[in-house]
Amino acid sequence: MDIKGSVALVTGANRGLGRQFAAALLDRGAAKVYAAARKPESVDLPGVVPLALDITDPAAVRAAAEQAGDVQLLVNNAGVSTGSSFLGGTLEALHLEMETHYFGTLAMARAFAPVLARNGGGAILNVLSILSWFTTGPRAAGYSAAKAAELQLTNGLRLELQDQGTLVTALHVGYMDTDMAARVEGPKVDPADVAAQALDGIEQGRLEVLADELTRQLRAKLSGDLTGIYPQLAS
Repeated sequence: MDIKGSVALVTGANRGLGRQFAAALLDRGAAKVYAAARKPESVDLPGVVPLALDITDPAAVRAAAEQAGDVQLLVNNAGVSTGSSFLGGTLEALHLEMETHYFGTLAMARAFAPVLARNGGGAILNVLSILSWFTTGPRAAGYSAAKAAELQLTNGLRLELQDQGTLVTALHVGYMDTDMAARVEGPKVDPADVAAQALDGIEQGRLEVLADELTRQLRAKLSGDLTGIYPQLAS
């Protein structure tokens, strides 16, 4: 789809990658960009339309779809990372991961699919992760499970929305220089570059965007033996 002149909605747009998405959409000539956040007053990017939205709240999702009935591109970016392991983390934290990444994204897709259909089909971009395919350890377990569920949600939505002409694109990326990855040591990619690659993918009609070299390397290893991904498990 052509982003210039389009109407987009970005969830979690008050900071990090979401803010970079909103800025990039404006730079590419989007006619309107809804910047959704739980606290819309925290949105400080000039030129966007702040929108109150908690994607884990069904009523808030329905209200957003009613208010933003002109959307043609939905960027499901909102996320949370609790650092919870399966055995040591609380069930409340693990539920929050799944409620946000899986059920929240599903709620947005269900609410906005008819909107996109009325507006010509458009596109959905789901922000996934390198952790959709594997987990780095206990502190990433809950997040990885939720992102893996979101990956399969993305695959299913792609098939269900094909007939209405809606492109569904998955964005996979490793560690970005954002607040969410602040505790992670090692190289991190620029979220502005990630947003640019993802929007390029939307304009090119791509089903998947691999936004950094680490992600591309892991993608290539997925067909091999699991010890290539988890060397610590090799006997």
